[in-house]
Amino acid sequence: MELRDQTILLMGGAGLVGLAVARRILDFQPGRLVVASLRQEEAEEAVAVLREDPRAEGVAIEASWGDLFVPADASLRPRAEVLADDGARGRFIEDLYGELTEEVFARSALGMLLNEVKPAVVVDSVNTAGALAYQDAFRSAAGLRELAEKGSVDRAAVEAHLATLYLPQLIRHTQIALEGMKRADTRMYVKIGTAGTGGMGLNVPFTHAEERPSRVLLAKAGLAGAQSLLLFLMSRTPGAPAVKEVKPTAAISWKSLGYGPITRGDGPLMRCDATRAVTVEEALSDSEPDAWTVLDEPLRGVYVDSGENGLFAPSEFETLTALGLMEYVTPEEIAENVIREIRGIPSGRDVVAALDASTMGPTYRAGILRGQALERMEALEEAHGVQGVAYEMLGPPRLSKLLFEAAILQRLFGTVDSAAELNPEATARRAGELVSADDDLRQRIVTIGLPILLPDGVSMFRGPRLKVVPEENESVDAQVLIDRGWVDLRPTNWERWRERIRGYRDELLARPPLDAGSHGDHEYGEATGRIRPGRLGAWIFRYEDEGERIKR
Repeated sequence: MELRDQTILLMGGAGLVGLAVARRILDFQPGRLVVASLRQEEAEEAVAVLREDPRAEGVAIEASWGDLFVPADASLRPRAEVLADDGARGRFIEDLYGELTEEVFARSALGMLLNEVKPAVVVDSVNTAGALAYQDAFRSAAGLRELAEKGSVDRAAVEAHLATLYLPQLIRHTQIALEGMKRADTRMYVKIGTAGTGGMGLNVPFTHAEERPSRVLLAKAGLAGAQSLLLFLMSRTPGAPAVKEVKPTAAISWKSLGYGPITRGDGPLMRCDATRAVTVEEALSDSEPDAWTVLDEPLRGVYVDSGENGLFAPSEFETLTALGLMEYVTPEEIAENVIREIRGIPSGRDVVAALDASTMGPTYRAGILRGQALERMEALEEAHGVQGVAYEMLGPPRLSKLLFEAAILQRLFGTVDSAAELNPEATARRAGELVSADDDLRQRIVTIGLPILLPDGVSMFRGPRLKVVPEENESVDAQVLIDRGWVDLRPTNWERWRERIRGYRDELLARPPLDAGSHGDHEYGEATGRIRPGRLGAWIFRYEDEGERIKR
């Protein structure tokens, strides 16, 4: 369809993909472009950026903000605050579980937005599946059952749990979206969806939980699939706009590369340090606060800003995007497919048209840019004299553990060939000396919540929090516990690393050379023979942990 002089609504428009779509839309001189986001500052910042674009001349660019999954009078309040308010929570539950009446539609935030904007085209890049699944109905259910066992379940507890259930929210959201677009005479709706696992299978190794994959991640994937089918049904509904879905099935990156404080959703990650070694039992009891200290400075490092997924260290980015793991796709490529679908040029990526054959996987451009990004971040690390290794935002803690252990081997041996001949006892001693002497290395490990199990196996360094602690009735010296997220300096672990590196080296030697054709996988940096923590992490996840991607 023609975009010139049309009104376009971008829901989730302040995000990484949303901004890429907005920039591309400006090429066609729409009359009005409304950027909607959850937070006011995000929406206004995105609008300010877009207004600076030379192509924005003559285009009315506006900001809108608020939670589109709740009634309008609750859309500017934190969800926790809404659920704590008896009146607001009651209205939300009533609107969610009751029939879609005129009153329910009229007071919904999404309905009001569509009625006010009356867009000809809606591009929806809100991470709907993530927004709903991360409310974690599993945890809510456990809390409700605990209250029931105590005999203290009341209406507020029941309603709070009902407010976390995914499908009722997705169904009501879809109903309101359809009704609103019909009333606004919207002609095109394009959803930028998700597969939930970045296109990987149930063996996906990237998950912030002990389950693999976690129940919450599976809920996200299930919601993503449910939404695709609801959109498929919407496309067959009389009076509905043309409905399309572009579903990236790879990691989406990147927003920027840089060096500076490492931040999370609640602010900067403050550097901390272990002040003394304590026994494992003492460390896990949280009764030894003098075993660590929080320093008055943020953790700094080189990072790749992946948008809503946060800041990744170079090694984390290298592991995530490695061939055979999640790999990645750029937001500009997604935006290009969205524009093609809006303009009626088949992209071959419309899930609604072909649910089983149109996911958007890794790309040639991303593969080329990956090497450039890694090379640039390595130069930045050298210039700043730092090695971030892992910030524990990608997950799981096992990855951060492996990356730091590989980084220690990198410091001690340098090359794959040298590490393949390591002496476990000597390596344990040298690793212990390195971690004790190198404040920056030790601090980077304990700051992100990983303890350091010292070579004696009975003492450790730790920070104020631990990412991995024993489950109920689990021994503190269980190997599975250590494997999940403790940096392990014992000789037995270095012996395991020696065999692992030999396997990695043998796989490289057995791989057909480039001169023999394209049937071997060749990764960035392998030809140097030097230890690369991100490359080793990727190899372990792909082969040892059987997390290989088999379909693109």
